[in-house]
Amino acid sequence: MKRVARLMLVMTIVLSFFCLAFAADQSEPRLITVTGDAEVRVVPNEVILTLGVETWNKDLSIAKTENDQRIQKIVDVGKRYKIEEKHIQTDYISIEPRYEDRWEHRKFIGYFVRKTIVFTLRDTDIFEGLLSSVLESGANYVHGIQFRTTELRKHRDQARALAIKAAQEKAYDLAKELGQKVGKPYKIQENQSGWWSWYNTRWWSGWAGGMAQNVIQNVADPSQSESSIALGQIKVNARVTVSFELE
Repeated sequence: MKRVARLMLVMTIVLSFFCLAFAADQSEPRLITVTGDAEVRVVPNEVILTLGVETWNKDLSIAKTENDQRIQKIVDVGKRYKIEEKHIQTDYISIEPRYEDRWEHRKFIGYFVRKTIVFTLRDTDIFEGLLSSVLESGANYVHGIQFRTTELRKHRDQARALAIKAAQEKAYDLAKELGQKVGKPYKIQENQSGWWSWYNTRWWSGWAGGMAQNVIQNVADPSQSESSIALGQIKVNARVTVSFELE
């Protein structure tokens, strides 16, 4: 029995040795992890114009009728500028009875009717004239002006490629300062990315976010017409985190 027990102990020690050796082989290699940011600036070729119409009256039917009439005038303006019907959309409707609160009693002010109408402009040249016309036709709120590009996917792919290149260059520079050499990539992760337009809000406040970057590239549009409203550029961002093996 003692001989069997001794043999079992030896086998256990040998097995433990092989397990430790296997675990050492499977351990994570020496890595350097970096983040690359990139930003592509694009001249927009599409504008989303969001307008609000608010009317009120103590008689609900009057408030609603006036609101409908203003909305119809705004729609007619859009048609006059040859905007397709599918690019004109009523986005928000609300009816709210409102009161003036006092200590003695609540005084009824009237019914407030709100509607939001959204234009999608594929021709940025008409934006300035359209904006003036719809305000003259009864729109009393400009909730949102979003400058966009119909080629967002292409520019996101471009920004992502630049971010990867930035991460690779950063890894080589850091490793060089430490006397190390960078090997093949071990892990790649794309982080949150997005696009940024200069103005965006509705009945409530809202913002579109931008990100920091270490690569910026401009995509110019030489055909952009002169206007008192500058379309500017959209910022399309990308961020990647890459782990490289150290040789």
